[in-house]
Amino acid sequence: MEINKGTLYLCATPIGNLDDITLRVLNTLEQVDLIAAEDTRHSIKLLNHFEIKTPMTSYHEFNKVEKARYLVDKMREGVSVALITDAGTPGISDPGEELVKQCYEAGIPLTSLPGPAACITALTLSGLGTRRFCFEAFLPSDKKEKQWILQELKNETRTIVIYEAPHRLVRTLTELLGALGNRNITICRELTKRYETAFRTTFEDALKTYEKVDPKGECVIVIEGKSIQERKAEETKAFEDMTIEEHMVIFEGKGIDRKEAMRLVAKDRGISKREVYQYLINNDL
Repeated sequence: MEINKGTLYLCATPIGNLDDITLRVLNTLEQVDLIAAEDTRHSIKLLNHFEIKTPMTSYHEFNKVEKARYLVDKMREGVSVALITDAGTPGISDPGEELVKQCYEAGIPLTSLPGPAACITALTLSGLGTRRFCFEAFLPSDKKEKQWILQELKNETRTIVIYEAPHRLVRTLTELLGALGNRNITICRELTKRYETAFRTTFEDALKTYEKVDPKGECVIVIEGKSIQERKAEETKAFEDMTIEEHMVIFEGKGIDRKEAMRLVAKDRGISKREVYQYLINNDL
């Protein structure tokens, strides 16, 4: 394959099993002028395993803005750069997105070489719904921001994928249980490695298990979304707790004309438009 000068190559690397690297990524890492790695001490093991001698430079969370400018300048000079993360696909829950952003702003050509990603591997292994899903990566450490996200996830109907370190797993499961209620989940750990496990359980049962056994290995928590039927039932109940007049005010306050507002109220409440009309007439509204 031919490497283009002045181009960024986003190269997905194994999340555990080294056999998961693609031939295209190997050829690219061998032929580019420079490899930007999240942790050069970690990535040198990968390069040595495949006997790749390409020079490396560090690119990580704490130097991502300034180092991205440096790499962009290098690519302007015609240097080809491969970006790799410690494991998986660059830009997914790692600083790669900053470099991609700066490349677009500078008009630098780039391409992504597909390969391993822990979130997709766990999702397909989970036994939960895969047609619709959302990825939250690691929950934020800031308490207010975390509570905001947990509140947002409370009514999420898609399957949810979250990363977590083993020493924080119990705390995160406890917080998720408190916010979302007891849900079906699959906890995937040590993905693609010798001791890979997919633990299908619930929040409550998982916490009981970890009272006896300490969690080990990097984890991906895959969470069943709230069923659409349950979501609709909750919304209907919320509407039942307000009067038709209050319900009409919500829509008319958005600038929706009265006739359309009556139709929407009837739809929300599972009643006929005529019943809404009759209520308004009877109450001189």
